[in-house]
Amino acid sequence: MDDLKNQSLDASAASENVSLLNCIDLSSPDIHASVSLLKQACLDSGFFYVINHGISQEFMDEVFYQSKRFFDLPVSDKMKLLRNEKNRGYTPVFDEHLDPDNQIHGDFKEGYYIGVEVPENDPDWHKPFYAPNVWPTADILPGWRETMEKYHRKAFEVAKAIARIIALALNLEVDYFDRQEMLGKPIVTLRLLHYEGRISDPEKGIYGAGAHSDFGFITLLATDENYGLQICKDKDAKPRHWEFVAPLKGAFVVNLADLLERWSNCIFRSTLHRVLGNGQDRYSIACFVDPSHDCLVECLPTCQSQENPPKFPPITCETYMLQRYKDTHADLNSYNK
Repeated sequence: MDDLKNQSLDASAASENVSLLNCIDLSSPDIHASVSLLKQACLDSGFFYVINHGISQEFMDEVFYQSKRFFDLPVSDKMKLLRNEKNRGYTPVFDEHLDPDNQIHGDFKEGYYIGVEVPENDPDWHKPFYAPNVWPTADILPGWRETMEKYHRKAFEVAKAIARIIALALNLEVDYFDRQEMLGKPIVTLRLLHYEGRISDPEKGIYGAGAHSDFGFITLLATDENYGLQICKDKDAKPRHWEFVAPLKGAFVVNLADLLERWSNCIFRSTLHRVLGNGQDRYSIACFVDPSHDCLVECLPTCQSQENPPKFPPITCETYMLQRYKDTHADLNSYNK
């Protein structure tokens, strides 16, 4: 009973400081309303909900069940699947250090990376974010791989639908981001996440996930019912003001990432966010959707003018993403010591 009471108190406290986010209904026939809602969200906070996205609640429940099955394995079994140099596989607690200026150690979370499945004989195998995935064996977790591969495909389909609304909101052709050099051959990475039942203390530098903005194009986040995610709409404010993002059953929380902010010449926002633990185990699944390795990210034609020239030089997606991963993840050699 005490646990239930504490959960109720946590939710009540969080609800007093919750960000009001726009909600985009992907089944709505009124595309103009969807574009308007999304555009306002991208200008305001870079975060919004997406509902009626075509992935059934039954299947989402199965994905979360399978994710928990993995994290319930003994640490020794999980470490046999430790992430490799292409960021596929298991990431232990403290592996990621998202806010080193304010954290005393890494994030209090463990994760599992799953990317685009590319066999070693594929001509694109050499690219840094393409590779064979690392999978638990079927005798340990039967059906696990099949569930995650299916979810990977379905989440990307949702992301493409969102990208078309983003294109319209930027006054581009609806299929602008569908092009081969953009989302035609994308980098799509699932990350299963488990936040341990620890209590975060920002004053002591203890976080479930430190303050950060995501690296690439957009992120689709599915969460369980527990509060934890917070956003800061003004990263330059002192002190920063943090608001919770309420879990919404059946919805994705979608946020814009840094490459899209760069693409849009800072018209659309990539917003700081973090995760605070409140003593409960919390599970979420992030789908990071990024353009192709070779995509040249330069200021979009509709986002520049004489009065507002491009703020950033062109950069390839691969170059940008490699640097961001290097800056935030532990050196793999440290696990051999």
